[in-house]
Amino acid sequence: MNLTISGHHLDVTPSLRTYVETKLDRVVRHFDQVVNVNVLLSVEKLKEKEKRQHAECNLMVKGKSIFCESQHEDLYAAIDTLVDKLDRQVVEHKNRLRDHQATAGKHLAS
Repeated sequence: MNLTISGHHLDVTPSLRTYVETKLDRVVRHFDQVVNVNVLLSVEKLKEKEKRQHAECNLMVKGKSIFCESQHEDLYAAIDTLVDKLDRQVVEHKNRLRDHQATAGKHLAS
């Protein structure tokens, strides 16, 4: 798995990098065919303080690209919700692949 973590209008500290890596381990545990992961963390210059921190991820698995984004007033909370959304989408993709392969096997057996 190729992991790229970059920051826009903020410096990606080592603690922030390890936090993202440990959270993404959950996604890889569910689906091991992850090829490439690009994570972009940014701070938007809004007048209101709510939902300034922005995290987005583009995950490339075998045969599909999955994109998620999340906004929150705390960057760590934005990363948590991002990984939750990403995990749900990866599990759905895995279930679709498994169901598709199971129905193909039924047609061949007939």
